[in-house]
Formats: sequence, structure tokens, C-alpha cells
Amino acid sequence: MNNHTCHAINCKTPVPPERLMCYRHWRMVSLDTQRKVWATYRNGQCDDKNPSPEWHKAADEAIKAVYERECKKS
Repeated sequence: MNNHTCHAINCKTPVPPERLMCYRHWRMVSLDTQRKVWATYRNGQCDDKNPSPEWHKAADEAIKAVYERECKKS
């Protein structure tokens, strides 16, 4: 059972633990930010629940980008 969901605000779409977001939301993130997320991802961080501060910064940037794009739609 997959309890991991997309990190976009208010999205409950199940995604693999290695993924930050569902496909729909990930497409809203710039390629530069996507690259930052993957460049700072460490294999096993989903298992030990210890991602780096750099990954958190990149993930927060991606989450903020989606939030801002979705707010503009409203």
C-alpha cells in the first residue's frame, strides 16, 4: 500500500516515494527546478527519511512554483 502522495498543496494523488509530485504537478515545475530536485536526491533518502537540506530547498522551490501557478489559474 502506497501512503506517499504528491507534495503539491492539497493534492492526494498517490506517487512512488521517490517522486516528489504527480505527473500533472511535476509538469508545472520548470526544468531548472526539476534538475535541482533530482541533482540533490539521494538513493535511500525515502527509506531513512533523511533527505539533505539541499534537497529540501529544491523541493520547497518546486512546491512553491506549483502553488503560484495554481493560484494564477483561480
